[in-house]
Amino acid sequence: MAPGAGAAPEFVDAALFMGMHSADDRVRLACKGFFIDRLATGVSISLEQVGRCDDIVWSHPREVQDAYYPFMDNLHTDMAVARVGYDLADITAALESLVLPDLPITERLTLGQVVARGAILYTVDSRFPVSSGLPVLVPSPVDTEPEFPDKLEQLYQESLVLRVDPSGGGWR
Repeated sequence: MAPGAGAAPEFVDAALFMGMHSADDRVRLACKGFFIDRLATGVSISLEQVGRCDDIVWSHPREVQDAYYPFMDNLHTDMAVARVGYDLADITAALESLVLPDLPITERLTLGQVVARGAILYTVDSRFPVSSGLPVLVPSPVDTEPEFPDKLEQLYQESLVLRVDPSGGGWR
């Protein structure tokens, strides 16, 4: 579930996952690079965040979905993606934290899950408090387009018919 022995588990949210299809190329490249860097080690994501990704994709026409899903399906096969449900400790952390009350409940649950598990959350969602001492980070920017291995890169390029505009609340 986590990269490297002893390293904190890395969680992602729907914003980071869908960020690979951001209309903003700086966000898109950073998110794509994040996932390429973790193909061998994997990441974790809450089941709710997986559902949020699907909700975004399903809001697009069928032909866009058909172009997008082969990439997503192959990525979830080629990369270890732990899809994790909430447990009582996650919910308790989300509800009892004094740092989180201004966040919407979905984001509180995501961050509660991360905190309760001693993990790090990577996101591009501006609602998360990145510099607050909480375990929230943004992906590193990249200057040139990173590439997935051959077949996955081809599917990714085809999937780019789906573009999400984060400024319009595209992943919220």
